[in-house]
Amino acid sequence: MMYDLNLMRIFAALIDEGSVTRAAHRLGMTQPAVSGALTRLRALIGDPLFVRERYGMRPTEKALALAPAITRALAGIDDAVLAAQGFDPATARRSFVISANSYAEFVLLPALVARVQAEAPGVRLRVLPFGADLAETGLLAGDTALALGRIVDPPDTLVVQEILTDGLSCVLRADHPDAAGDRLDRAAFERLRHVNLLPPGRLKVGLFQVLERLGLEREVAVSVTHFLAIPELVAATDLCATLPTAICRRLAGDPRLKVLEPPADLGRFPGHMAWHIRHREDDGHRWLRRLVREIAAAAVRT
Repeated sequence: MMYDLNLMRIFAALIDEGSVTRAAHRLGMTQPAVSGALTRLRALIGDPLFVRERYGMRPTEKALALAPAITRALAGIDDAVLAAQGFDPATARRSFVISANSYAEFVLLPALVARVQAEAPGVRLRVLPFGADLAETGLLAGDTALALGRIVDPPDTLVVQEILTDGLSCVLRADHPDAAGDRLDRAAFERLRHVNLLPPGRLKVGLFQVLERLGLEREVAVSVTHFLAIPELVAATDLCATLPTAICRRLAGDPRLKVLEPPADLGRFPGHMAWHIRHREDDGHRWLRRLVREIAAAAVRT
C-alpha cells in the first residue's frame, strides 16, 4: 500500500495536540496545510478520525486504536535514522527541546548552553516551561528531549534519573542589621518578614512542611513567581528569602546581598532529569544527558 509518511507524522501531532493550530505550530506548517492533510488522512483511513469540539478536536475510536501503532512506527524510523547517522558533536546539526522548571533554568541552563556552544556549535536548544502536567511538556510523546525538574510517579515510558540534591539558604540585604554573621539565628528568622516563592510547587509545599516540623514561624510579606524577582526585592527592602543553595551561590556575587545559613537544617530536595525510552540508544541524546549530569554535579558541589 502506498501512502505519504508525512501524513502519519501529522496524524501523530494531531493526536498529541488535539488541535489543528497547535499541531501546525509544532510541525512548522501552516494551519491550512494541516487541515488539508487531515482531509487526505480521512480519505485514506475511511474515518473522520477527529471530531470538532468547543476546545479542540476529539479523536474517534478508530483514531485512538491506530495511534499506538503509528507512534511506535514513527519512533522506530527516527531511531533507525539517527543510529545510522551517528553523532559527532563537532559537526552535528540538530535541535533538542528541553522542558525546564525555573530552578533548572537558573542553575543549569547557562552552563549547558555554554557547553553546547563550545562542543557542538551546530546544535540548537529550545527551552519550554516545565509544569505539573508532563503531557503538556511533549515528553510523553517523545518530542521533548529532556525534562528538568521534580518528577514524581512517572509513567513506564519515561526514564527518570536524579541528577542533584540541593539544600536551602537565606538571603538578606548586605547591610541589613541581621546580616553581620554567617548564620541567621532563629529569633531573627521569625522576626523578619519573608519573600515566598510560588513555583516550583513541590518546593513551596516542602518548605512549609519543614518549617512546621521544626516549629519555625515565618511571616510572608510577598509572594513571587520566579527566582529572578527575588534579588531586587531583597536588595531594596528588609525582607528575607529562603532559596535553594545553588541559587544563593550565584546571588552571593551581588555585593548588595548576603547569603546566610538558615537557623536550622531545612533538609534537601532532589532535581530530576527525565526522557522518553525511545531516546535511550540515541548517541546524540546520550551526549546531551552526559552534559546535563556533569553540569548538575558541578552546580551543587561545595
